[in-house]
Amino acid sequence: MQEKKSYYITTPIYYPSDNLHIGHAYTTVAADCMARFKRMQGFDVFYLTGTDEHGQKIERAAREKDMEPIVYVDGIVENIQKLWQALLISNTDFIRTTEKRQEDVVQKIFTRVYEQGDIFLSEYEGWYCSPCETFFTERQLAEGKCPDCGREVELLKEESYFFNMSKYAPRLLEHINNHPDFIQPESRRNEVVSFIKSGLDDLCVSRTTFKWGIPVPFNNQHVVYVWFDALINYLTGIGYMQDEAKFNKYWPADVHLMAKDIIRFHAIIWPCMLMALDLPLPKKVMAHGWIMLEGGKMSKSKGNVIDPSLLVQKYGVDAVRYYLIKELSFGQDGTYSEEILVNRINADLANDLGNLISRTVAMVIKYFGGVIPETRATAALDEEIQAVALQTYTEATEKLDKMDFSAYLHATARLVSRANKYIDETAPWLLAKDETQAGRLAAVMYNLVECIRIALILTAPTMPTLMERANKQLGIWDNLEEIPWEDAEIWGKTKNGTRVTKGASLFPRIDLKTLEEEEKMTVSESVPGPTPEKQAAPELVAVEDEYISIEDFARLDLRVAEVVACEKMKKADKLLILRVKVGEEERTVVSGIAQHYTPEEMVGKKVVLLANLKPTKLRGVMSEGMILAASDDQYVDVLTITKDIDSGNRVK
Repeated sequence: MQEKKSYYITTPIYYPSDNLHIGHAYTTVAADCMARFKRMQGFDVFYLTGTDEHGQKIERAAREKDMEPIVYVDGIVENIQKLWQALLISNTDFIRTTEKRQEDVVQKIFTRVYEQGDIFLSEYEGWYCSPCETFFTERQLAEGKCPDCGREVELLKEESYFFNMSKYAPRLLEHINNHPDFIQPESRRNEVVSFIKSGLDDLCVSRTTFKWGIPVPFNNQHVVYVWFDALINYLTGIGYMQDEAKFNKYWPADVHLMAKDIIRFHAIIWPCMLMALDLPLPKKVMAHGWIMLEGGKMSKSKGNVIDPSLLVQKYGVDAVRYYLIKELSFGQDGTYSEEILVNRINADLANDLGNLISRTVAMVIKYFGGVIPETRATAALDEEIQAVALQTYTEATEKLDKMDFSAYLHATARLVSRANKYIDETAPWLLAKDETQAGRLAAVMYNLVECIRIALILTAPTMPTLMERANKQLGIWDNLEEIPWEDAEIWGKTKNGTRVTKGASLFPRIDLKTLEEEEKMTVSESVPGPTPEKQAAPELVAVEDEYISIEDFARLDLRVAEVVACEKMKKADKLLILRVKVGEEERTVVSGIAQHYTPEEMVGKKVVLLANLKPTKLRGVMSEGMILAASDDQYVDVLTITKDIDSGNRVK
């Protein structure tokens, strides 16, 4: 049996000074998406994440809470691991820099580099940023403050060991020039090259002013400086100096993934350390942008961080992971708001993908007794949608290989959108009325299931529970353990005769206002306060406010309206433009029912029109009212008048 090709991916190890926020979750989910993708491609994947637990900042934080540093970080690390479990992170290993294996490797490396003359003892004076655990020269400061985080710095002078990093600068520049994909994206590579060319100082790699760190093995008055310690985790995690076969299997790393603020440490310090050890450099160092809040970057000190575990509880793990992967374009910053998150869930997942699945299942049940039919009576339109599926697979694969996560999901969304449009084009409800079109209807149903199967495979690295949840309704996979990525390239893998089952909505639509009201009620019920008798009054008032009076209802001008003409709106898959007659008057109404009704079906219907709704322009068309409809997760049913009642009559 041929041995699988290896793939080694890492996140940075996170600093447990406090619980992690949504920005950290993005890095870890993105790396997990890549790890799952590579496993589906047949790679032997090693995915490493963990925590960087030493340093002055941790020691100070623990002291402020009157705790030992290890006790302090243990609690935070436990929360981090719970968060990764909630987000279904499939890491192979979780490394802590306080572990014995890390201490042993760090001390061996420090000694080796010292003995070969690349670490030496000297005295250091410089400006130190405690939150960043970084020294800066006077010229590197930004208006006297840390150039990375903007905080105050302090002038420190102490005896330290130094790593002769400047020695390796020319060799590093040569490597970057010869390997243009080594640092991604290009903007970060240009930043790193500029920094190196400005002149590299030798790196301080030990401290004496605090004790929370790994002792220098030949001078216990010093502890190893946190960055020299932390970066070595990428070697420790795969057995360097401990398991030679394992290390040789996975090194060099295929990609180190991180946020852009720590790119210099990984693209300058780390490669120089590896050169000193005579080890190959990682294949790629990839820096993504930040998830920003309105008003700037998230900051623990500002108290504006977003807890991803709460989002998972509210919206589900698949939806949160989808949002994170979709939101950041390659190398760029993204903006977070709960409204954006909810809109993304409603538009992409509920309206498009979820609706496609529920409509298809419902139609297979309605037209074929719940059994996926044999394919017959194909048409040119079917060849087109197969071509779209193949193009989607190719583009999604290319974008994922480049770690352009957002573009990968945009590519996948185009297949889902095309499948929804295919329903409108083929009009299964009309085919079902013509017995001679039974074969054509069967082909349409099969093609829809195939589009869904391919979309589910392509989204599996992002949404790890969706395939299983959807398969309970579709039944197209017997074994979900090892679905090859390449199955999405092959059309026709769905077995004829497979039975589908109606199930709950995979992505229920979310009403943000209702959710906010429910949260307010939950908070009010959980806050200690007056006695139950005194609490009852405001709760009753809140319920009363939800009622309307008969006068309020009388303000709604509901009329019978006859549809005299109807057409699809161009470049808007979900909208119909209806011309309705209300008594002697005619009006134009835009309605989002195009995925459930054809224009031909609407002409002649008598519908209920909200006639005194303020006119509004939709896609350049003035809509003068709204027709009423009932809906659930699968169907939309326009309210119609079945008796011979003239248009213009009032509905009351």
